Amino acid sequence: MVPPAKSKLRYVVKIMYHCVVSYIIVFILVPKLLPILIHLRPSDLLKPCGTAFTPIQLLFPATFLLLMIYVASLYLMCRRRTIYLVDYACFKPPSMCRVPFSRALEHGHLLMPTQPKSIRFQMKILERSGLGEETCLPIPLHCLPPNPTMKLAREEAELVIFSAMDQLLAKTQLNPKDIDILVVNCSLFSPTPSLSAMVVNKYRLRSNVKSFNLSGMGCSAGLISIDLARDLLQTYPNSNAVIVSTEILTPNSYMGKERSMLLPNCLFRMGGAAILLSNRRSDRRRAKYRLLHVVRTHMGNKDDSYKCVFQQEDPEGFVGINLCINLMQVAGEALKSNITTIGPLVLPASEQILFVLAFLARKLSKSKSFIKPYVPNFKRAFEHFCIHAGGRAVIDELQKNLDLSDEHVEASRMTLHRFGNTSSSSLWYEMSYIEAKGRMKRGDRVWQIAFGSGFKCNSAVWKCNRSIKAPVPDSPWADCIDQYPVHIPELQKL
Repeated sequence: MVPPAKSKLRYVVKIMYHCVVSYIIVFILVPKLLPILIHLRPSDLLKPCGTAFTPIQLLFPATFLLLMIYVASLYLMCRRRTIYLVDYACFKPPSMCRVPFSRALEHGHLLMPTQPKSIRFQMKILERSGLGEETCLPIPLHCLPPNPTMKLAREEAELVIFSAMDQLLAKTQLNPKDIDILVVNCSLFSPTPSLSAMVVNKYRLRSNVKSFNLSGMGCSAGLISIDLARDLLQTYPNSNAVIVSTEILTPNSYMGKERSMLLPNCLFRMGGAAILLSNRRSDRRRAKYRLLHVVRTHMGNKDDSYKCVFQQEDPEGFVGINLCINLMQVAGEALKSNITTIGPLVLPASEQILFVLAFLARKLSKSKSFIKPYVPNFKRAFEHFCIHAGGRAVIDELQKNLDLSDEHVEASRMTLHRFGNTSSSSLWYEMSYIEAKGRMKRGDRVWQIAFGSGFKCNSAVWKCNRSIKAPVPDSPWADCIDQYPVHIPELQKL
């Protein structure tokens, strides 16, 4: 289908505008310098060589040189250290932990025989969730009845965390004694001794390792850990930082009637990731990515945002669900605040000018309904988007608000389908999907966006250091990447 002439003209004008704004300095300086360069002769460059300068004439160049040396020294002393992402590893659950829908429904009927409405509710959630048949739950939750003991929860933590750590150490050839900073985040399971202490003891890390254990921060805790590690790496030169992001599900099985508490049973699945960050110059060549920005947005106390609004459409039980009107509103506010902060850091000048003009027009206009708020085109700033795979509604809403294509959100949808909501580690499964598809090229920029309780919207921006060729060894997608992307129906009848 050939686009109309008006659309073609609009497209050409838009391209010309972005080109002019992006290269405005070139357009200004070249016409002024070109005549000088044309009329400049080689003999003109040799004329000053035989001329004797007086001390007064030498004073200005000497002062200028000293000033430049001072400014350069000040810049080198004050500039922030470059943070490299050397490599990362994602935990791949064993096939025996797989939870097909038929087994989930069968166990639900056996465990809650007197709660048909709760069973029907969970079935409707699964039908619309976007999850596939390959997602996994820990072994204790396969038991009838589930056996969520502290001992078995620790065993799940050891399986997930140690598997990811072993894979990371093997990929990077990192000696555990060389780990200077350790950050472990797990929101719902916070035992004593802590999970970070468990890692320190297992790998016999140095006694002076800087160890941190973050809990209760929701699905966006992975980027909070990145921010914490970045600040520490700015303070301690020539250091390595390892971050472990996971969620332990064993102690959090719920068999009651509260529907908002039944949602995690349907969406959350096993997963975890281990990431190696470094500020060492020697790691620049082998590092996969370079950290550009981390932006954290916290909307404060929004207690009402956790209440979901359900819609009863027949007297027998639940038929449909309206995902949390309040929650989506708060998420939208957090995203807007995050975009306002990160926009000036990453957007090209052409997009920033349009955003400012639209903002001023709305402020000065008496009737704001005629002037729509301008949503910046983030596709000009990023090649890849990793949206937290918290659920289909989250991905749909961000795709709509940011005007992203299906390919931009493909990694998020396929991660949700294959691994489910793995909480804070889902962003790394998405990054791994892009790599496994061979789409990550040198110079590409990646925007990771995560939502979490609180309410928080955190994001990180990475720049690819080197092209990553497929197939990627030790990827969680290694045995199934050829099957993706798959079609995910709006309603998968069970």
